[in-house]
Parts: sequence; structure tokens; C-alpha cells
Amino acid sequence: MHRPQTSRAYASPHERRAYDSLSSAAQRAGVSERTIRRWIADGRLAGYRVGPRLLRVDRAELDALFAVIPTAAGLPTSRR
Repeated sequence: MHRPQTSRAYASPHERRAYDSLSSAAQRAGVSERTIRRWIADGRLAGYRVGPRLLRVDRAELDALFAVIPTAAGLPTSRR
């Protein structure tokens, strides 16, 4: 019996997402795991369920939370 092939969600390795556990994400961001859970609860960060108990965070989405401060990027500041 011939079964049709199922397509994968991400056909190319360049399109695959990288997920971290909450503890790894917290270490990566320099915050507590509780803060990561708070960010998920208030909608700042998406959480992804893997099975009934595991929760993961997309690394790219976590990195996107961090914004460059204009003065840190070398932009001039006003001086008196």
C-alpha cells in the first residue's frame, strides 16, 4: 500500500527554528525562568508547547525582545 509523503513544516534547514527550554532561555537573556514565564503570560514572548508539559521558546523571538539603545549604537547624544 502506498502512503503519500507528508510535507515537513520547514523544508530547508535554513528555515528551521531553534527552540530553548525556559531555563536555557532565561540564561540566554540573563533573567530568571519566572521572568520568561511572565513574558509569555503577558504576550511579549510566544511559548510553544511540546507535549503536555514541555514549554519551549523560539530563540529568534527571544533575541528580538532586545532593542539597541541609540546612544549605545554610537549615535550622538545632546550635550550641554
